[in-house]
Amino acid sequence: MKPPLLPLLSILLFGVAAPAHAHDTAASDSHSHAELPLLPLNPRLTPEWFLAQSGQTVQRGIPAGSEQSSQPAANNASRPKEATVFDRFAPRVVTRRDAQFLYVESNGLPAHNMMVGITSWQQQVPLPQKYSGNNAWRIPLHPEVASEPLSIKGRFLRGAVALAANGIPIFNPQNNRGEISAEIGELDQWGGHCGRADDYHYHAAPLHLQSIVGAGQPIAYALDGYPILGLTEGNGTQPVGLDAFNGHSTASVGYHYHASTKYPYVNGGFHGVVSEKEGQVDPQPRATPVRDALTQLRGAKITGFESNGKNLYKLTYELNAEKRAVLYATNEDGSATFEFQTGKDGTSRQNYTPRQGGGGDPGNRPKSDRAPGPANDQGQPPKPMRPDERGKQPKPPQSPKANGETPQTPNASNTAAPLFPGFVLRSTEVQNGGQLPVEYTGDGAGSTLPLQWEGAPSATQSYTIVMHHLDPEGKTKWYWILYNIPASIQSLPKNSKDIGALGSNFKGVLGYEAPHSKGPGAKTYVISLFALSGPVELAVPAAKIDYTTIMSAIQGKILARSDLSVTYTRAGGGNDEPPGPRPRTPDGSKSGRPQPPPQRGLSPQTNGPR
Repeated sequence: MKPPLLPLLSILLFGVAAPAHAHDTAASDSHSHAELPLLPLNPRLTPEWFLAQSGQTVQRGIPAGSEQSSQPAANNASRPKEATVFDRFAPRVVTRRDAQFLYVESNGLPAHNMMVGITSWQQQVPLPQKYSGNNAWRIPLHPEVASEPLSIKGRFLRGAVALAANGIPIFNPQNNRGEISAEIGELDQWGGHCGRADDYHYHAAPLHLQSIVGAGQPIAYALDGYPILGLTEGNGTQPVGLDAFNGHSTASVGYHYHASTKYPYVNGGFHGVVSEKEGQVDPQPRATPVRDALTQLRGAKITGFESNGKNLYKLTYELNAEKRAVLYATNEDGSATFEFQTGKDGTSRQNYTPRQGGGGDPGNRPKSDRAPGPANDQGQPPKPMRPDERGKQPKPPQSPKANGETPQTPNASNTAAPLFPGFVLRSTEVQNGGQLPVEYTGDGAGSTLPLQWEGAPSATQSYTIVMHHLDPEGKTKWYWILYNIPASIQSLPKNSKDIGALGSNFKGVLGYEAPHSKGPGAKTYVISLFALSGPVELAVPAAKIDYTTIMSAIQGKILARSDLSVTYTRAGGGNDEPPGPRPRTPDGSKSGRPQPPPQRGLSPQTNGPR
C-alpha cells in the first residue's frame, strides 16, 4: 500500500525518514504487525520547549490505516472472541472479564494522529483519560436481543454507543445538537475529535482499523455487545439484507453491524438490550476534565498535531491566515500545563489540576459534546486562574488607580515564563496538589520542605523559590523567598541552610513563615521554582526583600517555571495564628518553631555563579 501523498510531502519537508509498512489492507487474522516507529521531531520547525526534547520522537502525519498493535491477536482458546480483537492493541488496551462482561481499559488516546483537518473547533485538545478500574468500558459477553430495539437517531446523543478495537469510544454520528458531526467539519481524517472534557472519541466507524484486526474481524463493539464489522464481509463481498440499524445475521458471525461511509456510519441503533439514562447508554465510563470547556473558535482550522509519544503535545491551527498553537504537557498526577500561542494576541500560560470527584455527570455521563456557548471569534484562551480556584474564572486584574493606589500584586504561579514541560519541581513529602504534612506548617515544627527538581534549560545560571498564597480577598501572602540558588544545585534538604539567599516573609521576618490555614476548608499554597538566566542582583537589605521586590528583580531573567501546589486544612479552621499571643525569640522567630537562620552562602549583594 502506498502512503498518501501529503504524509510523503511532510516527510520530505520536515527532513525525516519514512517508516516502513509491514502490512497491507488485506491482513489476515493471524498477521502480526510491528509497531510503526514514531518520527523524529525536526527542531527547526518547533517552539523552543520542544527543542529540549529533540532527542525524543514524535508522531507526525501517520498515514491512514497505519495504526499498529504491539502484538498479534491471542490464540488462547480460553479467551473470549471479544477479547482477541482488543488484544491487537495491547499494551495500549488491556482487558479482563467476569461471567457477564469484558472490561476494556485504555487511556483514551489512539496511536494514530489526531485533530488535523477540523474546521469547526471548540478549542479542545486530546488529554489522557482514566478508563480503568471501576471506570473501564464494559462489553456484554452474552448480548440479549431486545424486544424493542432502540434507534440512535435523535437519541443517545450523549456518551458513547460503541467502543473501537483500539480502546477509543465511538459516539453517536450526531452531536448533542442533532447535527451530523462528519458533515459539518467537526471531525479529523480518522472520524474523531475531542469533547468538552478534552476526551478524544470517534463519531464514525474507524475504518482504518480493518487492516489491523484482519478481514472479517470486528473493528468495534456496540455497547449492547454485538460486533461492528467494516464495509464488507470477511470474504470481501458487500453485506446484503441490512436492517434499519445497518445490521444483519450471517451463519459465520451471527448478528453484527456494518460500518458505512454515510449515515449512520456506525450502528444505527441497538439490536441488543441496553439501559438508557439521561440520554446515554448507562452505565459507561466518565471522562474527567482538568479545565473548563471553551467555545467554538470560528474560522479556525487545525493544521497539525504532534506528540513526543509520552507527555508532550502540540496542536497547531490557523485563524485569519495567522498561525497559532496550543502547547501542553501532562503530569503523572493528572495535572496539565498549557501554553496558548495566539499570534498578535500574545502568549499566555496556565496550569490546571484535576477536578475533585471526577468530571462526569450523574449516571457516569461524560461531559462531552455539550452545546457551545457564544462563539469566541477572538480565539482568546482562558484567563489565568488562581491555583485555589479549581476551575472558577477569576476577576480581571485591577489597573492602578489615578489617585496612585497600588495595583494588586501578581500571582507568582501565573508569572509569565516560557513553558518548559521537562522542568519539574517535586518533594518526597507531598505530591502536587496533596495535603501538606503538619510538620511543615505552623501547627508543627515549621520545617521547610525537602525539594528536588530536574529538566531546567541549559542556559540556567541560578534558581529562585517563592512560596505564596492568595487570601480570600485576593491579596498575596508570601511565606518563603530563597534566591541565588546556584545552577549546580538540584535539590534542597529539609530545613535547608547555607544554600542561596533568604528574603523576608509577609510578616517582615527573614526566612520561612510556616503557613496556618485561615478559616474552614483547604487552602492552597504554591511553591514556584524559577530557572533564571543570571543571578538576582539586589542592593536592598535582606529584610527588605519582599514579594514585590523579588518578582520585579527576576522579570526578564525567567527561562522556565515549575510549580508545586500543596493544600492545608487546619483542624477546626482557625486563624493565621493560634489563639493568644506567641512570644518571639531574640532572632524574631516564634518560640517552639525556630526559623532557619539567615543563609551564610550567597548574600543579596553577591552575584552568584555564572
